[in-house]
Amino acid sequence: MNSIRNFCIIAHIDHGKSTLADRMLELTGTVEKRDMKSQLLDSMDLEREKGITIKLAPVRMRYNGYDLNLIDTPGHVDFSYEVSRSLQACEGAVLVVDASQGIQAQTLANVYLAMEADLTIIPVLNKIDLPAADIPRVSAEIINLLGCEESDIVKISAKTGEGVDAVLHAIVERIPTPSGDAEAPTRALIFDSYYDDYRGVILYIRVIDGAIQKGDELQMLATDAHGLALEVGALSPTMKSEPEIETGEIGYIVTNLKTTRDARVGDTITVRRSAAHNPLPGYKLVKPFVYAGFFPVSNEDYNDLKEAIEKLSLSDSALQFEPENSPVLGFGIRVGFLGLLHMDIIRERLEREYNLDLVVTNPSTDYEISLTSGELVTIKSASDLPDVSKIAEIREPWIRGEIVVPQDYVGAVIQLIVSKRGLQKNISYIDERALISFQAPLANLLTDFYDQLKSVTSGYGSFNYELDGYRAEDLVRVDFYVAAEIVDALSVMAHRSEAQVLGRETVKKLKDIIPRQNFQVALQAAIGARFIAREDLSAYRKDVTTGLYGGDVSRKKKVLAKQAKGKKRMKRFGKVDIPADAFTVMLKRD
Repeated sequence: MNSIRNFCIIAHIDHGKSTLADRMLELTGTVEKRDMKSQLLDSMDLEREKGITIKLAPVRMRYNGYDLNLIDTPGHVDFSYEVSRSLQACEGAVLVVDASQGIQAQTLANVYLAMEADLTIIPVLNKIDLPAADIPRVSAEIINLLGCEESDIVKISAKTGEGVDAVLHAIVERIPTPSGDAEAPTRALIFDSYYDDYRGVILYIRVIDGAIQKGDELQMLATDAHGLALEVGALSPTMKSEPEIETGEIGYIVTNLKTTRDARVGDTITVRRSAAHNPLPGYKLVKPFVYAGFFPVSNEDYNDLKEAIEKLSLSDSALQFEPENSPVLGFGIRVGFLGLLHMDIIRERLEREYNLDLVVTNPSTDYEISLTSGELVTIKSASDLPDVSKIAEIREPWIRGEIVVPQDYVGAVIQLIVSKRGLQKNISYIDERALISFQAPLANLLTDFYDQLKSVTSGYGSFNYELDGYRAEDLVRVDFYVAAEIVDALSVMAHRSEAQVLGRETVKKLKDIIPRQNFQVALQAAIGARFIAREDLSAYRKDVTTGLYGGDVSRKKKVLAKQAKGKKRMKRFGKVDIPADAFTVMLKRD
């Protein structure tokens, strides 16, 4: 075990994690020159296109007689659950900071996670070759944050490869060897799992105590699922099978399980021949808090959509879904996500990999409703709200957030927080930057908070958040009517103080999107039985008198009266086709 080092790379988005991983793979000769490509560990097409890491990737490298196990983690706030799991599998973390941008919100969030997990942190200053790099300033920020010495910071350029050798040397020198007992009952931590169409569920694990051999009978302590280890081994970066994975090592297991729900991330594995009964700490069920309805454009594709989401959920244990039915959109599926980026990625994967045409309703969050009978129910969409007379109070989720921003923009950011019903809690300064802590209702940040933050801070602001519990607020359901018919899929929950403005704006946008009909259409917003906004779509006026030439005026009047009668009848029975765009009308508020 003395020759093993387990570490992960953590950083804010776009500070150079995956590029540093590429250079390490090259330097250690893990990947041959001819197979090398940039962002080698980002295997998904979407990852390569967007230039972000979505799934973490482990890899084993040999360096000067040492086994280095690296986990490349995602940097985006939506996937911080994955980062926290992979930190549990390591003894050390390489913290990458961009020499031009300095410390950002996600840098701080990941440092706190690493400190909680009691890891050795190696600070690395990346992109020193850029003209905009300000090495003294950013070094001072890192020293302030970690309380380390100037000499502890490794200065590199991951793009050119300068200084990467020093990072590998620091990993061997500073990161402690794994602790664990080879003789104790076997315990291993699952830090990722995915579904392979040909081989079934594959688990990425870190063995804490004991060993796991090929052919062992496995048991999961949290889900109590049982399976077989069909193959075990290490990733370098391709799978290399071995007879066993020993204490302190990171590797993979090919199992005969049918779904990743049986082996959730954070669970503890043990084997029948030396079974353990105490699970490792740190397992919690990951809970989605953003929900959206996915509907196929044509109802014939519903079964394809259901199959596609089931397949995606096999490899994404955070994805939760249930069938949903809407009178306007037909059959669909309500899906739960960890955040808006997560939703975006799932939508793109469904459209690309499964060729589906989708209508996605506006994302909402879940609400806790306590009824007058004392019962507590959770709803995931506004249309599920029980009868108002039975409701004692409605509680909505609040978040605790942190924004890192240059000092000049503090005023604009506080104004933005207040406009979202947020409460600014604390401001602290790290050199030239301000760290603003705040609390705010999650529903108000869902639509375009991130875009607005980027625009008021000229792109310099960065944002990180976590759930802070539920609070009772004065919330109402705003319904929308098209031609006197309620459209369930458009209903939203809103704070009473914001409902009127939201209703008015949405009705105006619907007027632009819904095509005109041959009869007048009323678009209305309502809270319960009280209408709060209305716009009218005027009718097309078809000229029915073109066929008449001269003659008595009563002929003309007769035809026009007949037309008016027809319009009246159409207004009573006419149906309005609502285009798919109408459901994305809430996404962009301004």
